Amino acid sequence: MPKFIFQTERLYLREFHPDDAFFFYTLNEDPEVLKYTGDAPFSSLQDARLFLEGYDQYQKYGLGRWAVIDKTSEEYLGWCGLKYSPELNETDLGFRFFRKYWGRGYATEAAQACIQHGFEQLQLEIIVGRAMSANIASVKVLEKAGMKFQRTMNFDGHDGVYYQITKKAYATSIPFR
Repeated sequence: MPKFIFQTERLYLREFHPDDAFFFYTLNEDPEVLKYTGDAPFSSLQDARLFLEGYDQYQKYGLGRWAVIDKTSEEYLGWCGLKYSPELNETDLGFRFFRKYWGRGYATEAAQACIQHGFEQLQLEIIVGRAMSANIASVKVLEKAGMKFQRTMNFDGHDGVYYQITKKAYATSIPFR
């Protein structure tokens, strides 16, 4: 069974499981979902399963991207979570949802909860967020989650933005607390 991480008013967040392969594969099949990610779709359902079987962020770092499940319907909405990048020595917030769930506040709700978890349970000091500049919806999620713009950057060959939130800023000024 996948490990439950935490819940929000409408959502459960839990660790990925190889049985999530169908959802992972299907989510990454939508070109609109991948438009601003720099990622390619999985070539097969088996490749999605192999990715999930090899996903080692939980064991290595005690955090990771988590499946986002609707509490009422138990539908798999997408994923959201924290990822540690040792080469950058930073933890970033990421999210991806099926298009039919866009515009309902799920990404913001999950992002805010991930930041709260990162600071309160994992004792992180800084969480960053990156997005392509053209991805206005994701930039808005980062801002609603309390992150502040730091600089522009190269995002997989596109104009990008780099946001961050510190533990101190979270503790003193987060609008959702």
